[in-house]
Amino acid sequence: MSRDLKSTLLLRIRVWLSLFIAGLVLSGLTAFPLVRETACLERVFHVAPSPPAGGEAGLQTWLRRVHDALETTGREYPFLAYGTDWLAFAHLVIAIAFIGPLLDPVRNKWVLVFGVIACLGVFPLALIAGPVRGIPVYWRMIDCCFGLFGAMPLFICLRDVRRLEKQA
Repeated sequence: MSRDLKSTLLLRIRVWLSLFIAGLVLSGLTAFPLVRETACLERVFHVAPSPPAGGEAGLQTWLRRVHDALETTGREYPFLAYGTDWLAFAHLVIAIAFIGPLLDPVRNKWVLVFGVIACLGVFPLALIAGPVRGIPVYWRMIDCCFGLFGAMPLFICLRDVRRLEKQA
């Protein structure tokens, strides 16, 4: 393999992994201030404090319900937010695991495979647990998109790692 091709593949792998890591860190950090975030979403989507007489879009109803639940739970049972603190922490820890493939993608290919499996696991979780928990179908599809869009850069990286392996 030419040095230029190897450098190009390594650069492409590192760019995609950097974006993937940034996504994990961002999603982890956003799991901490949920009440503030849902209040912001309510403003962005012009959610009224109570449903208007003429009705409203399902998304507005859902955003109000989620914000009200988080606000009430935070006020009445603040210890439950500790669960989302752990969710946030898990995202940050998983992001750290991807530093291995960032530094040496061939030796740490298994982390990429783990990531793909985790991303694909989003689908059964959203499609099975979503209805049980009363999550609207459109929100479950949004969750599935996270799995899909997370797996895509990892598949690209795995393809490029295989090319590096063949030429080694």
